[in-house]
Amino acid sequence: MVKICCIGAGYVGGPTMAVIALKCPSIEVVVVDISVARINAWNSDQLPIYEPGLDDVVKQCRGRNLFFSTEVEKHVFEADIIFVSVNTPTKTRGLGAGKAADLTYWESAARMIADVSKSDKIVVEKSTVPVKTAEAIEKILTHNSKGINYQILSNPEFLAEGTAIQDLFNPDRVLIGGRETPEGQKAVQALKDVYTQWVPEDRVLTTNLWSAELSKLAANAFLAQRISSVNAISALCEATGANITEVAYSVGMDSRIGPKFLNASVGFGGSCFQKDILNLVYICECNGLPEVANYWKQVIKINDYQKSRFVNRVVSSMFNTVSGKKIAVLGFAFKKDTGDTRETPAIDVCKGLLGDKASISIYDPQVTEDQIQRDLAMNKFDWDHPIHLQPMSPTAVKQVAVAWDAYEATKGAHGICILTEWDEFKALDYQRIYDNMQKPAFLFDGRNVVDAEKLREIGFIVYAIGKPLDPWLKDMPAVA
Repeated sequence: MVKICCIGAGYVGGPTMAVIALKCPSIEVVVVDISVARINAWNSDQLPIYEPGLDDVVKQCRGRNLFFSTEVEKHVFEADIIFVSVNTPTKTRGLGAGKAADLTYWESAARMIADVSKSDKIVVEKSTVPVKTAEAIEKILTHNSKGINYQILSNPEFLAEGTAIQDLFNPDRVLIGGRETPEGQKAVQALKDVYTQWVPEDRVLTTNLWSAELSKLAANAFLAQRISSVNAISALCEATGANITEVAYSVGMDSRIGPKFLNASVGFGGSCFQKDILNLVYICECNGLPEVANYWKQVIKINDYQKSRFVNRVVSSMFNTVSGKKIAVLGFAFKKDTGDTRETPAIDVCKGLLGDKASISIYDPQVTEDQIQRDLAMNKFDWDHPIHLQPMSPTAVKQVAVAWDAYEATKGAHGICILTEWDEFKALDYQRIYDNMQKPAFLFDGRNVVDAEKLREIGFIVYAIGKPLDPWLKDMPAVA
C-alpha cells in the first residue's frame, strides 16, 4: 500500500489530499501539521477552511484512508511520498525583503525529513516556490542522507479558491517536474500513477524541475496581468465615456485572447498573485534581468493604483471628505464563494477610508469579525507568517463595526462600497436600503454587480468601475 504524507494542512494540502484519498482508495493519505487547533478542526464537523464540496469529500474518506494528525515525524517516517505544502511567505526583513520568498519553513521541513527518514522517499514540492528551490532542498537532503535516496519532484497546484474541489476533480493540467535521470523519471512515473487514477493521461504533463517551478509563477503572473490590463483600460473608459463591460466583451471574443479574467474590479487579491509576481521580480533581478523585472512590477503597480483610484473616487464624490461619515462595505473576502481575505483589496480600501477618518460598517457572509479586525491591524506581508508571529488579539479598530447583514451595515450610511461579488448583493432590496440611508446616497460598485441604471432611478448616485460616469461624478475630480 502506497503511503502519502502531506506536511501542511492549509488551503492547498487539505483539499488536495482529500481528493487524492477519495480517488485512490488503495492509498493511505495522512495530512500533518504542527498546529493542534488546525488539525482538530480538520477532524471536526467545522473544517478550518470554507470551500464548496470540501465537506463531502472529507466526510467520505476521513478515518478510512484519510487522516489528519499532529504526529509529524511518525507519518513522515512511514511515508513513501511526502508532499510539502508549507507557507512560503514574502520576506519582511533582510535580503530581498518585500519581494523574495521566505524559505524558512521549507528548509525546516526538509531537515526534519532528513532527520527521521530510514527509507527512500519521493519529496514533492506542492507550495509555490521560487525557481531552483528544488536544488536547495536536494542539497539539504543529500548532505544529510545517511545513504537514503531522495527524489525531488515539483508538482505545483493550480487551484482557484471557490472552485478548488472541481479544479482537483477535473484539472486543466497536472504538472510534474523531475530530474532527467533514470531515478528521477521513475519518481515522476510513481506520482503520475497516482494522478492518472482519475485524470486523463494526456492532461498529466511532465517537464524538468525548473520548468515546473517556473510554470506556476508564470501562470499566476499571466492571470494577474490580464486583470491589471483590463483595470488599466477601465480607468480610460471612465475618462472617455466608454463602457468596460462592452470593451472587455469585444476583446474577449477574439479566440486568441478569450473571455476569462477580463472583469474590471477594484483589484485582484488572494494569497498568490502579488506574492508570486514579487517573487518573479526578485528572481529576474537576481539573474541580471532588470527590464524583465520592471515589466512584471508594473502589473502590481496597476493593481495598487486601481485600489487607490477607487478610494479617491469615494472621497472626492462625497464632497472631498468622508470624515465622520458612515460607509458600508459589502464584501471583505477577495472573491465570492470563499472566506479567504488574504491580500483582499478590501483591506487597502478600508485602510484608505479610515485614513480619511470614515466610520466603516462591514458585512461579509463568510468572514468573521475577528478576521476582519486582525486583517486591518496587520502589516502588509504578516498574514502568511505563522499565527504566533502575528498580533494575537489586535486592538479593534474603533472606527470599524461588523454587521450581521447588508441592511444593518447600510442603515444610516452616507455611502456603500461593494468590494466582493457575492451573489446575494445582486438580489438585495435596494429601495429599502436607499430609504434608510443619508442623502445624497452614494453607491460605489467595485465589482460591477448591480444594475447602475435601476439604482439611479431609485435615487442613488452610482459609481461603477469602468462605466460611464454619473452626471454628479463628471464634475468631481478623479483624484481627491
